[in-house]
Amino acid sequence: MTDAKNTICLWYNGDAEEAAHFYANTFPDSAVGAVHLAPGDFPSGKEGDVLMVEFTVLGIPCLGLNGGPSFTHNESFSFLVATANQGETDRYWNAIINNGGQASECGWCKDKWGISWQISPRVLLQSVGGADRAAAKRVFNAMMEMKKIDIAAIEAARRG
Repeated sequence: MTDAKNTICLWYNGDAEEAAHFYANTFPDSAVGAVHLAPGDFPSGKEGDVLMVEFTVLGIPCLGLNGGPSFTHNESFSFLVATANQGETDRYWNAIINNGGQASECGWCKDKWGISWQISPRVLLQSVGGADRAAAKRVFNAMMEMKKIDIAAIEAARRG
């Protein structure tokens, strides 16, 4: 197992390894580590099936557990990916959506395994949390009308 003091454990229904490889191929500083096979039968699998997959997403250690269909993901947990520009925003958003994912509102999307992602340009995060409250409100209102974040529209809202 990983030596990390804190690891995010994500529950999958038999496809943790597929998800780990997708994340590793999509995001920088991401990789698939050890794949652990079940030493015996378990409620959602058999001995020798993939039970756990160690992986890293954007430098964050994770463990994919093939726990079965009992639990599903929801929006109460998400990865927030701070992007530098529209190209990076588009690349991550499109990778998730075009791989069986689903678009949501305000920069949120969900991958095909049900994990929620916030693909949020830094300019959005800085503007909404900035000292200029009038600009923050304009940016917030603009964001509320978007699915994928449009940086040019966010910057225009910030300027007023």
